[in-house]
Amino acid sequence: MKLDVETMQYLEPEDYRCLTAIEQGMKNHEWVPMPLIERIADIRRGGVSKIVNDLLRRKLVQHIGGRNDGYHLTYEGYDYLALHAFYKRGKLTGLGSKLGVGKEADIYMAQDADGNHLVVKFQRLGRTSFRAVKNKRDYHGNRKSPNWLYLSRLAALKEFAYMKVLYDNGFPTPTPVDVNRHAVVMSQVDGFNMNTIANMAHPEMVYDGLMALIVRMAQHGVVHGDFNEFNLLIGQDEKITMIDFPQMLAIDHKEAREYFERDVGCIQIVFKRKFGFESTKPAPQFDEVTEAIVMKDLAIRKEIRRSGITDKISEMVSKAVREDEAEGGDEEDSAVNNSD
Repeated sequence: MKLDVETMQYLEPEDYRCLTAIEQGMKNHEWVPMPLIERIADIRRGGVSKIVNDLLRRKLVQHIGGRNDGYHLTYEGYDYLALHAFYKRGKLTGLGSKLGVGKEADIYMAQDADGNHLVVKFQRLGRTSFRAVKNKRDYHGNRKSPNWLYLSRLAALKEFAYMKVLYDNGFPTPTPVDVNRHAVVMSQVDGFNMNTIANMAHPEMVYDGLMALIVRMAQHGVVHGDFNEFNLLIGQDEKITMIDFPQMLAIDHKEAREYFERDVGCIQIVFKRKFGFESTKPAPQFDEVTEAIVMKDLAIRKEIRRSGITDKISEMVSKAVREDEAEGGDEEDSAVNNSD
């Protein structure tokens, strides 16, 4: 999907009121009926129908007829609501070209009022299923298909919360700027996805640094859960930056050991395959790393929960991402940040 930001300049406040009304209606309906949109938008009678038809023409909403006659937001409509919020808050002044496309997200360049280069990540959980959704029953609890917009929103909130806490605790992440709905704004990092790098001057140094990050995160009470070459940026000076945090989990999670060991294994495999490097040092072991941890003293874990990302929300997002990956095939993220 190509995000046509030029259309935004033609939207009026009433257009956003109708988009917001449909968004609110989707809390309890998969297909929001016109009378409910009219009631929530509170625009003079007859005006809403014209506005919604225009939004439909612009592909910001989708319509279904029949017994479930109604409307729901497309991902592009949800993008507009998030961007509108960022513009109103003064976080963005413009959106640039697309930097990357992955299974669960689209990445765009952006800029703020001071000319700083930023990145906007739009979560796209279930994008394939979302396009195909037709004629589903009313939702809350009995819904046939997941509310992918809601799950994408939770994924963005979880990603921003983890990125901010990690950044505040000195971990190498992009600078978190803002989050709204399913979109996260962060600083642009000078570096390349490790999967695009053919040669590395100091593979042992980078390998040791990555293993140290896995251990340090565990000592702070969290596991990345998707620590691989697609989610690591390497700068010209071989400085490491971690990205992509929707699958992070607490160290006391029932699957923490499995994901810790998978993260370690991913780094071992990629360094052997791509760079011909095998470390002579013992790989980090989950039991050794965690045996001295006192759960009540884990600052990052506490800060995440204080941010509103409960264990239940975190698990919902992780499960949705895993299921979406299983359905999405082998497509991986392309570079989300790059050097000039």
